[in-house]
Amino acid sequence: MNTILKVDAEGQGLVEVTHKVRAAVAATGVRDGLVTVFIRHTSASLLIQENADPAVRRDLAHWLNRLVPEGDPLYTHNEEGPDDMPAHIKGMLTAVSLSIPLMDGQLALGTWQGIWLWEHRHRGGVREIIVNVLGSAAG
Repeated sequence: MNTILKVDAEGQGLVEVTHKVRAAVAATGVRDGLVTVFIRHTSASLLIQENADPAVRRDLAHWLNRLVPEGDPLYTHNEEGPDDMPAHIKGMLTAVSLSIPLMDGQLALGTWQGIWLWEHRHRGGVREIIVNVLGSAAG
């Protein structure tokens, strides 16, 4: 079963989507199986990361921006601005899909884990995430 989630990413940064993924999974009635979350973009990504301390997200963003800076003279793809190629590289270095076990109707995330959309462009926009649930409704 597939659900398409639309997420408004207002600019560079992390947007927690755990609650939207949980709701999409619950609507399927599947109790045990596997949830795949896939983003349909090349300049945004997905990750499972700390959901309690915002300092973790700030540190991750600072680290990735230092690793992949804007304005590198080696970039030739810049039709959409100075964040264009860095956004593609950041997307390549992170992930476009996640697999999460579904146990007794619950995502098998750890206590401090959340699912995040990581927008790599300054302007952001509406991003599409596909949630695919495979499994059985019987427990």
